[in-house]
Amino acid sequence: MFSDRTFFITTNTWQRLPVFRDESKASLLVEVLLHYRAESKYLLHEFVVMPDHLHALLTPVRAVSLERTVQFIKGGFSFRLKSRMLVWQPGFTNHRVRDVEDCESHRQYIWLNPVRAKLVARPEDYPYTSARENFEHDPIPDAQYTEAKAQSLETLTRA
Repeated sequence: MFSDRTFFITTNTWQRLPVFRDESKASLLVEVLLHYRAESKYLLHEFVVMPDHLHALLTPVRAVSLERTVQFIKGGFSFRLKSRMLVWQPGFTNHRVRDVEDCESHRQYIWLNPVRAKLVARPEDYPYTSARENFEHDPIPDAQYTEAKAQSLETLTRA
């Protein structure tokens, strides 16, 4: 059985302004993602901070709603930024991940997003993503996923 609490989320910056083109702001958002993960608010499986939006594949802990999870991320970033400017568009989009194949599809989408945007040639070259070698992925709450992910990574590295 695949977890019914794993989601692919997207949230955009205010008016799609390229806030995260600024390295310090992009790094700060990554710090916020890792902070709330360390606080056990969610499992963080994948993410990418693009110039004007964030994609993440995550599983909120049972005691925390998806809405509250996104509030931690967006509000935590805005608070740490200490700016009066609007940072985020209201709300976010989400997709509940249904199964291993759906999860893998969204994981690849996250990894390839900076490549499709022509920001880098390879996913692991982008500095604000879980595709980087040093990122410690939280396991997807499903044992079958481990094998599917290993096969997919092998396919991506051959491409």
